[in-house]
Amino acid sequence: MSSGPPAPDGRVDPGAVRPGAGGPLLVAFAGLPAVGKSTLAVRVGAALHAPVLPVDPVERALHRYGLVGDVPGMAAYGAVAGLAEVQLGLGLSVVVDAVNPVASARGLWHDLAERAGVPLRVIEVHCGDEAEHRRRVEARLPDEHLPTWEQTLLRRAEYEPIIGPRLVVDTAVDTDPLPGILAYLK
Repeated sequence: MSSGPPAPDGRVDPGAVRPGAGGPLLVAFAGLPAVGKSTLAVRVGAALHAPVLPVDPVERALHRYGLVGDVPGMAAYGAVAGLAEVQLGLGLSVVVDAVNPVASARGLWHDLAERAGVPLRVIEVHCGDEAEHRRRVEARLPDEHLPTWEQTLLRRAEYEPIIGPRLVVDTAVDTDPLPGILAYLK
């Protein structure tokens, strides 16, 4: 891992850290809505100088074109996997921002990493404080595509446990998780 010059306070600027300098890697975020996945994915993408590919906008686009139900969800994951494969083929690391609630969705990233010959790093994000998680869900601007708290609870009930190596990040803890995430990505 290489790093940039120290910040004025003597610490290494996490934005200057270049994990994966030995080659590209695929970073797949997973976790329920409103736990902080997207915020962390953007920060990791910036630190890696890597594209961040969120699944949600692809799902919304498919919905706008009349594709509704379960099929568009997996189609969105497939579309993002296709885009990620192109970026990995260009020698870039890629950060995927998705709920990844079931093994079949997460399997796409394992298959892609194997095909591309790159390491896969899974980061599961959760908010260990249920009241804070609810506050985050309910504080979002109203949007027909964002789940309510009740819908989030249903998704939590359907969320399949992740089996295998991963970094688990609790965004309810009052410390910046970025340094730990970047260390995991080495």
